[in-house]
Amino acid sequence: MSKPLCKIVLVEEEPILRDITVFRLELLGYTVVSFEAARDANAWLQTELPGLIVVGNVAEADSLEFMNHLSNEQRTSEIPVVYLSGSSDLEDVQKAYNAGADEFLVTPYDPIVLEKKVSQLLVLTA
Repeated sequence: MSKPLCKIVLVEEEPILRDITVFRLELLGYTVVSFEAARDANAWLQTELPGLIVVGNVAEADSLEFMNHLSNEQRTSEIPVVYLSGSSDLEDVQKAYNAGADEFLVTPYDPIVLEKKVSQLLVLTA
């Protein structure tokens, strides 16, 4: 087995989407740490820093507020964020980018598109 490329944090309250996304990213060689709630992710981020954060529906918080928090915190502001959303509405896309998303992916997503977006963001921050 090859050495993991990078650590990715996934915050998604929906168990099936969380499990599928973790599985797909791990297949690509990434180490994935997943959380259901923003509170748990924030606690982990106090001591660890991933190369990328993927945010979907966040338990106990609004996803956009959570991304806004990430982009406003000095410790996490430089970490790229991929936002997973069930909506492709242009207004929702704009809100996500305004909240700090670096990439936007509509669910259900094409695994190849996820791979490309993650790879591109990690190359840009390397």
